[in-house]
Amino acid sequence: MAENGRTYFDRQEVRDPGERERSIFHALPGLIRHAIDNAPFFREQLVGVEPDAVTSRSALAKIPLVRKSALAARQQAHLPFGGLAATATARLAHLYATEGPLYGLEGGRGDYWRFARAMYAAGFRRGDVVLNGFDYHLVPDGFMADFGARAMGCPVIPAGSAELDRQVRVMVDLAPVAYTGRPADLRALLERATALGVGAISLQKALLAFEPLAEADARALADAHGIAALQCHATADLGLIAYQSDLAGGFIVDESMIVEIVDPATGQPLPPGQTGELVVTAFNPDYPLIRFATGDLTKQLPGESPCGRTNMRLAGSLGKVAGVVPG
Repeated sequence: MAENGRTYFDRQEVRDPGERERSIFHALPGLIRHAIDNAPFFREQLVGVEPDAVTSRSALAKIPLVRKSALAARQQAHLPFGGLAATATARLAHLYATEGPLYGLEGGRGDYWRFARAMYAAGFRRGDVVLNGFDYHLVPDGFMADFGARAMGCPVIPAGSAELDRQVRVMVDLAPVAYTGRPADLRALLERATALGVGAISLQKALLAFEPLAEADARALADAHGIAALQCHATADLGLIAYQSDLAGGFIVDESMIVEIVDPATGQPLPPGQTGELVVTAFNPDYPLIRFATGDLTKQLPGESPCGRTNMRLAGSLGKVAGVVPG
């Protein structure tokens, strides 16, 4: 876990890009073998694939996509997780039901969704009291931030979707310095605080997700309320995918992912700067999604982040693949 005073969460963030690429593709064959051995879907999907041969991006690109848009039907045919889970249901910590419906899972590891990294980049530090406005009901959103904050050593106020007047009272009495939630929920909380006559508020920083926040709106939050707000990109299937370290530097890919930007029609990787579908391979032993086509459009940004983190950078959300319902 990161310690106060350090610029980066860990040294993985500032590895030489070549070192990172070698390390992650050295680990990929083990993930593929684990998926084949333990997840019935991948046993079928990856027939003929020799895991030890998948040690480069070009080799990975030959594996067929797993489309999020097809998951609901697959799950209904093979409840609860469509055969994609590699851990028995009885050994899981939480089961989730998101819109679609899509069923999701969570194993028992600490900071399962890896939000601590994004929180550190957003300025959260050990001991910060966090007001968590993400929903805890049937979805993993609240737990993503909750577990990340606890891994950071931050006390959490699990506000979720509690009535706004109660949240304002808690904010005044307990003085949280950090907020996690959706941009619209933070705005609603601040508007309600103003309506109730609350003057200065304790919040100083925020990590926001699951809906876009324009750079101009983030700067307005800082100007009007003194809140430095950054975003991360996460989904209920994958957890953290990428995160901001500043408003203008794009989204830095998490260290536990292989990210590709592909042509939605062919699944073939596109060069940096071209808009395509976000495809993720997740190093999650419970839910080893391999070439998971998210339905989200984005593009790779050139170069490294000005903050010194060296992983691939993405633009924010650039829409959805045609025919994919937002969610």
